[in-house]
Amino acid sequence: MALAAARTRFTLSQYGAAVALCQHGGPRCALSKMAAGSACPFVKMAALGSLRPVSKRAVPSVVPRWWPLPFSNMAAASRLLLPQDGVSQPEGGSAPCLSFDVVPDPLGQELGRFPLSLQLCAGTQAESAQANRLLVMKMHNLHRTGAGAESSNSNEEDDDEEEKKPQLELAMIPHYGGINRVRVTQLGGTQVAAVWSEKGQVEIYDLQRPLVAISDPQAMATFLREEQAKIKPLFSFAGHMTEGFAMDWSPMVPGRLVTGDSNKNIHLWSPKADGTWHVDQRPFTAHTASVEDLQWSPTEATVFASCSADGSIRVWDVRAAPGRACMLTASRAHASDVNVISWNRHEPFLLSGGDDGALRVWDLRLFQTGTSVATFKQHTAPITSVEWHPADGGVFAAAGADNQVTQWDLAVERDQEGEGESEDDPALASIPPQLLFVHQGETDIKELHWQPQCPGVLITTALSGFTVFRTISV
Repeated sequence: MALAAARTRFTLSQYGAAVALCQHGGPRCALSKMAAGSACPFVKMAALGSLRPVSKRAVPSVVPRWWPLPFSNMAAASRLLLPQDGVSQPEGGSAPCLSFDVVPDPLGQELGRFPLSLQLCAGTQAESAQANRLLVMKMHNLHRTGAGAESSNSNEEDDDEEEKKPQLELAMIPHYGGINRVRVTQLGGTQVAAVWSEKGQVEIYDLQRPLVAISDPQAMATFLREEQAKIKPLFSFAGHMTEGFAMDWSPMVPGRLVTGDSNKNIHLWSPKADGTWHVDQRPFTAHTASVEDLQWSPTEATVFASCSADGSIRVWDVRAAPGRACMLTASRAHASDVNVISWNRHEPFLLSGGDDGALRVWDLRLFQTGTSVATFKQHTAPITSVEWHPADGGVFAAAGADNQVTQWDLAVERDQEGEGESEDDPALASIPPQLLFVHQGETDIKELHWQPQCPGVLITTALSGFTVFRTISV
């Protein structure tokens, strides 16, 4: 079954835009919901002993602490801020989001100081086609909580509690049909979103008006009153003839896009001077099953990679005719469907995750051998999302259908001096030393992204809501 976990649609119709808060070891630890006797994996990892860094970066000798962000009140905030646009809404909240993307903040590249502010674009998966929305969100006033929070006395904490409540601003664009994937890019100073719809179309939306609305209450009132119902796609392509999930904007050529569908076809989009796109009707067709994910090279303007339910990963060059454009192939990259891939921005590495639960790192210089340079099998269910850290070429994060988010660092290996400490417990010995962090407590995690402007911040979307957290290790 192609992309069994990542493509499975949510079945619940009620979903507030709640953001989960999980404090491991604290009163709201998600692990308290697990069966009696279940131990927090953080305790196990702490017992591994010291980890010796291969790189210059210091790696803590115990499991890293983390800074959960205070979203326990987000569900209530989202209900209060949901605009009354005259369009039917699911009672009690909006539909869950299968996909989202980070929208860069114009304030600059370094926004890591607290309180944090994040801008996201997401797409819903409602039960009825007409109830879906393209969401533009601003999460702000996000303060550090838990062990990493600034120290203060109890009186000061009480006084600041109200001021530190997180805020959510939300602008919605009506969209007919569930949204399978959303990807955002900047064109001529304007943020645009590509939307893969379950109705078999790929549409491009201008996000300028909703982005202004979420930053200005007066603009929001104008948006709801005069603009929301009038927003239409800048461009739409129905040539795939079926739905799909694979899509990526080129980081090298503004406006260049590739989209892949469930019928194994990949189409190349090229921007035109009139603000529309030319979509090559000749598809790239080397795959023999559904195309699950696409990734442009961060350094080569004409090269992209694809993965498929046929178990393969392929690398293409668009300078060649579509029938001859496949340049490299790993035909048995995973034991079954390859669900997701991520191209490293700093090293010649490609990361993949499959239905077999495995994470594989591929060195593109050795890609033609068909053998990955590293394989990790910590997840116990299909991988639904992977992404390299935007600044550290050795760090990546992954999410799986086993309701776990894992964070990895390839530059870490086990300290041989402390090896004996873990040999007494086989469970500890089986944990890879590159595994830095395990986040649990979410349900049905679909996608994750780093926030490049807030170093170390990870965002996920799941049936249980959006989650934002950061460890101190990256």
